[in-house]
Amino acid sequence: MPPSTRRGARIAHVGIAVRAIDELVPFYRELLGLDDHPLADSDGARIAGFAAEDSLVELLEPSVADSPISRFIDRRGPGIHHICFAVHDLDDTLARCRAKGITLIDDTPRMGAEGKRIAFLHPASTGGVLIELTED
Repeated sequence: MPPSTRRGARIAHVGIAVRAIDELVPFYRELLGLDDHPLADSDGARIAGFAAEDSLVELLEPSVADSPISRFIDRRGPGIHHICFAVHDLDDTLARCRAKGITLIDDTPRMGAEGKRIAFLHPASTGGVLIELTED
């Protein structure tokens, strides 16, 4: 089935934890040719966004010593922090996850960097990958 007619989720963005955004901006902007997509800083992270067709790449640099991104880099080093899927009905998706025993980090949606409602699923329930959900 072509992607445009599917009912399922789509990849909204990939969050990449970095030590220094300014060192990586030229790679994404100049070498890959991605356009800037301004995003608000959030959860103790400075965020630079880049449009990659219908998805975004978010570079996440810790701006607070004990932020989730700072702790991630301290434990694992820079790299992919999370994958965000856009779903049609965030509340319904969270209810279905809860019913199937998926551990939620956010029991109720909250506002994310793009001004959209988001919620995270715990990696222990998703094969070791931190999953963010947002509404389409």
